[in-house]
This record gives sequence, C-alpha cells and structure tokens, in this order.
Amino acid sequence: MARRFGVSRSFVKDLLRQQAATGSLAPKPATGGRARYLDAAAQAWLVAYVGQHADATLAELNQAWQAQGGRPVGQTCLWQALHEQHLRRKKKPPRH
Repeated sequence: MARRFGVSRSFVKDLLRQQAATGSLAPKPATGGRARYLDAAAQAWLVAYVGQHADATLAELNQAWQAQGGRPVGQTCLWQALHEQHLRRKKKPPRH
C-alpha cells in the first residue's frame, strides 16, 4: 500500500494506529502554534508610542519597550505587530 500511494511504511503504520485509536483517518486538529510575545495590551502600547514618536526606528521602539518594563523581543516581532496595524517603521537610523 505504501508503494502504491508513494508514501513511507511508517506513514501507513501511523495511519493504521490512528484509525485503531480514534476510529477515523481524519487529520488531527491544529494545535495553534506558539503564543504571541506581545499581547493585546503590549500591542496597544506600541501603537500609542508610535503615534507619539513617529520617527522612531525599530531599535528605538525595542529600547523604549524594554525601558517601559516589557520583556526583550526581536525587531521582527515588533515589525510584525506594527505591520498588523498597517504601520510602517524604519529599520535603520538616518545617516548623516
């Protein structure tokens, strides 16, 4: 059967084990993935801060977030949170 469908033997064994345990071959439900680093309150603070400091870079936002008592996060995390709010940020400070 594995050769006929182009899958491994272990996959067929797993399917048979699942059918015996649950009575179904339906896919298992998604687990949801990892929890977000910035909750709704943190995102609200971030949006408000960007409203007051429109020229802040991602690094400056990260420093302000940590100074406010937030846990350290990566710039990508901040960028994704702002992107969801349709806000764009500079990644680098201006060159003089």
